[in-house]
Amino acid sequence: MLICENYHVPKSLEEALRLWGDAPDGSRLVSGATDILPWAREGRAGDVEVPALIDVTKIPDLKGYTCQTGRIRLGAATVYQDFLTDRTLMTNLPCMPYCAIWFADDQIREQATVVGNLVNASPVADGTPPVVALNGEIELARLSGGSVQRRSVPVVDFIEGPGRTVIQPGEIATAVTVDSAYGYGGSFQKVGQRRSLVISVACCAALVRADSTGAVFEDVRLALGGVGPRPIRIRDAERRLKGERITRDLIKQVAQTAADEVGSRSRKDYRRDVVVNFVRAGLEEALANQPEIGAKFKNFGETENA
Repeated sequence: MLICENYHVPKSLEEALRLWGDAPDGSRLVSGATDILPWAREGRAGDVEVPALIDVTKIPDLKGYTCQTGRIRLGAATVYQDFLTDRTLMTNLPCMPYCAIWFADDQIREQATVVGNLVNASPVADGTPPVVALNGEIELARLSGGSVQRRSVPVVDFIEGPGRTVIQPGEIATAVTVDSAYGYGGSFQKVGQRRSLVISVACCAALVRADSTGAVFEDVRLALGGVGPRPIRIRDAERRLKGERITRDLIKQVAQTAADEVGSRSRKDYRRDVVVNFVRAGLEEALANQPEIGAKFKNFGETENA
């Protein structure tokens, strides 16, 4: 059961920062609030009494998105459903729709925010690998001398471990800024007891762009979740693929080496097998999902694995 002594709905970021800076220990910020009730009533925290809830959904500064110089700034109120309905987001962030479609259900996607998913810092958060693959940076705001000060931290460094981030007391996450990946093919792989409405065991995001001939890897982005205490960008695999001819043999070789990224202490062998298959499937699907270029495999006679 969740008991809240005070519920605040600030109308500006400055007001929210003042409330948050003065809030008693144990208070919480909420936006989509899709995680707080399960946290309170399903055993993760037991019955809890929260001194104050600060609801940031009415703050204009946290809404919407802007596109500039190859980067997209997503306000903290951006919800997962936006990646399934907004054409600009779908085409510029091509791995996010594949992540969003398996994120919970229709109702939760209308409420759950990407920034909230990042701040929770779950090792198996669905939204983290796609944001990491997009070179995401989280924006943090605080009050200093009566004015709002902001700083940005790469998401791969922002998350320090399960439930732990570099966010400081008094700070509020206000946005996440990511690369535009217009023209890339995207993919998202996830495994759990079900595909949605379940916490992932592991997940993988892939972004691929072939050259104009469709025969060479021009750029590759790969990120994993659920295989260690924090998200992982598979830089070695990316470097091995960039500039190389596209072949399924090469994809299989690189996928096999990705198993070494698994650092989890539980179900490690299982996760290694999952990662190998996810990287292979993610690369092949991302190649197939490119909007303007059809990938041309060097060894044309091959067929995809069943």
